[in-house]
Amino acid sequence: MLALTGLLAGPASPRPAAAPVANLAAAPGSTAPRPRPPMPTTLTLRWSVPEPQLVRGEVQRRVLHRTLRVPLGAPAQAAARAGGDLSSLQAALNRAYTQIGARQPRDLRFRRVGRTWVGEAQTGWTVDVPAANQAVRAALRRGEASAQVPIRLTAPARSVRWAQAQGLGHVATGTSSFEGSPAFRVQNIRVGAARLHGQWLGRGETFNFNARIGDIAARTGYARGYVVTGQTLQLEEGGGLCQVSTTVFRAALRAGVPITERHAHSYQVGYYGAPGEDAAVYAPSKNLRWRNDFASPVLVQAEWNMARSQLQVHLFARPDGRRVQLAPVQVRGVVAAPAPTYMVDPALAPGGVRRVDMPATGGQARVVRQVVWPGGARRTDVIRSSYRAWGGVFAVARGDPRAR
Repeated sequence: MLALTGLLAGPASPRPAAAPVANLAAAPGSTAPRPRPPMPTTLTLRWSVPEPQLVRGEVQRRVLHRTLRVPLGAPAQAAARAGGDLSSLQAALNRAYTQIGARQPRDLRFRRVGRTWVGEAQTGWTVDVPAANQAVRAALRRGEASAQVPIRLTAPARSVRWAQAQGLGHVATGTSSFEGSPAFRVQNIRVGAARLHGQWLGRGETFNFNARIGDIAARTGYARGYVVTGQTLQLEEGGGLCQVSTTVFRAALRAGVPITERHAHSYQVGYYGAPGEDAAVYAPSKNLRWRNDFASPVLVQAEWNMARSQLQVHLFARPDGRRVQLAPVQVRGVVAAPAPTYMVDPALAPGGVRRVDMPATGGQARVVRQVVWPGGARRTDVIRSSYRAWGGVFAVARGDPRAR
């Protein structure tokens, strides 16, 4: 057998020495070192917090997931690789922690989702800095690009669970249109509505419009606009606030709450549509007041739609089954609008003319409201308004012969 093998293989010849091959196999019992992962250039801070919702009287659990990116410079990368030293990164981390902690607690608000009102509150956030730094340090040592940040929560005074215990829900909405309003009027409507948005009225408390709207001045955001006082035309801050008071009045009217003070305008204002549902305010002589007779606090929310030129005021309380019936407005003694009035506006160039107010017929309006409770109790309210005929106003330049 040996001879046969030798014959097939042929004569032996010398072979060159094989080149050495490094690390072809690990030595028995040893482990090959793993390559270190590349350091990330950006660190993502992650946190998840509970934020429940109130939907049709039931609390639904919801979790918010948020992220914030922090850039990693070369010194921070090197320090983290060496031993987890965060000194070169701490300033950027502190800014991120401050940004996260800027979120403050906010009381419950309702948001409309389709045809359902969803209650949402906002918790305050505070970063647990030592624990957060430890999480960042561990992530960077592992070459990871994100770290989970622990958050301490601060609940608002009026939380979702508090609202559930109160039984809060939508009870009424008032609506008005400010279509065609000049820019100053739109600004004042938005500023005034924003002042009322999110205000609470305690059980048995009276809503005082003038007190709740606060100072009406340029420093508080109000613009100057035309105001007709008697037979004079002047510029004042806050022109258009009656759009807000009128919308609040309409919400209170439909909620069935007692109206304790309300004034009709001296003439019908075109923005408000049908007569009898407007509410004039002019501190300190004219105010709008109504009383919360629900068995819970009342939340006032305002909503404005610029595309549709629509303002809405929503009221939320514990529904008690009351039904509110508003009879169609009755208008008597209609008087036709007279000729317009022309008043001088010194700001107009010679020959300039600007319509300030629209004409309106006069008359007496009567709105009857019935509030009926499940037990059979009822209350009938009559809201009366008297309007004088109004020819509207044009602003004209000095020297215009039509001006008085």
